[in-house]
Amino acid sequence: MTSTPPPSGLAPEIAARLKRGPDGLVPAIAQQYDTGEVLMLGWMDDEALHRTLTTGRCTYWSRSRRAYWVKGDTSGHVQWVKSVALDCDADTVLVKVDQVGAACHTGDRTCFDADVLLKDADSGAPGADQ
Repeated sequence: MTSTPPPSGLAPEIAARLKRGPDGLVPAIAQQYDTGEVLMLGWMDDEALHRTLTTGRCTYWSRSRRAYWVKGDTSGHVQWVKSVALDCDADTVLVKVDQVGAACHTGDRTCFDADVLLKDADSGAPGADQ
């Protein structure tokens, strides 16, 4: 049994293309627009995507709080939207942003720099292409 998503202002032609998970969400990757740095991953439903597209600020759905949150409203670390794209399967959103301050809730610039599992291939790490 599938549930009907709540009404959203998202354009019907965009909503029809989205491939959502069972929870109605799609992953949204935030990337610094000018450097390509991957900043964070959040979750969006149709309404969060609509708000992101229309306000110029990233809006996400908090799975733990079950509420919308606009990046930077409490921290001041705003994500100004530069572009939004769907991947080839329409199941992931890429939001290129101008990040003000830290993107990670820990205070780090990115959520992906604290726990590196494998360095760049040219670092000579085991298994790296020679």
